[in-house]
Amino acid sequence: MRLLIAEDEPELAEQLKDAMSDAGYAVDLAFDGEEALHLGQTEPYDAVILDLGLPVIDGIQVLERWRRAGRTMPVLVLTARDRWSDKVAGMDAGADDYVAKPFHMAELLARLRALIRRATGHASAELVCGPVRLDTRAAAVTVAGEPVRLTGHEFRVLTYLMHHKGRVISRTELTEHIYDQDFDRDSNTIEVFIGRLRKKLGADVIETVRGLGYRLVDPLEAK
Repeated sequence: MRLLIAEDEPELAEQLKDAMSDAGYAVDLAFDGEEALHLGQTEPYDAVILDLGLPVIDGIQVLERWRRAGRTMPVLVLTARDRWSDKVAGMDAGADDYVAKPFHMAELLARLRALIRRATGHASAELVCGPVRLDTRAAAVTVAGEPVRLTGHEFRVLTYLMHHKGRVISRTELTEHIYDQDFDRDSNTIEVFIGRLRKKLGADVIETVRGLGYRLVDPLEAK
């Protein structure tokens, strides 16, 4: 899953990026509203953490322009402004949730996970497909109750497929959602990650739809 963090305080931005990366997300940073606006309009983010007090263009204007442009990704507003009127302004502009500074990183992560789950139609923090279970809180995967160790990229591929269980996902879409902006992307490596996941999870969990991409399926439901 891929995130945009728009935050003009460099130290906080790096802390957020480190925490989100450790939780299994691919992360891009924007340090002003102009950069955030451009990235949010041109890149396929699964969620955004947006500071209202951005320079050049403030966060409210950025959010309003995203929504007018039809960008529907979940947005969590993060700001030092804690007046109720600022919260209302953020929500009216199209924010999905609001966290005031200072904050606890664990709470921010929990709210972010909840936003992504709701956006993809999941109520539980645990994603299940047949014998495979992915705990989004602990970033842990089990198969038939046994823990499975995944690399960072394998985990990102599986997480995206789990959030979109049953839907055909192209290699291009997977590539866009598992790498950050600065990574040297190669959609051919997706085949490698899929092959590794099949060995670790079971060969019949990820189905190849010829010419279209991949689909996560429950082996029992597929029979």
